[in-house]
Amino acid sequence: MAKVVFLYRSLAYRNAAAEMLRKARRLPRGPERSAARRYARALRELARTEAWLEGRIADAHPALREVRLRARRSP
Repeated sequence: MAKVVFLYRSLAYRNAAAEMLRKARRLPRGPERSAARRYARALRELARTEAWLEGRIADAHPALREVRLRARRSP
């Protein structure tokens, strides 16, 4: 279930970043457009960072890995 929630959240970040970038492209050049582009870049980086962290959780916490294995074995 955690992977589904992670995937949904990651896709939401990426979708928000794409939408913000589309909005920035429609704006005339200036500070508002730059701010929208920075915000889109931050959302994209957040999705990448979160994906990296999610992949590293099992390696970083051996106790968590054991809990996940127990959860898989139980019906």
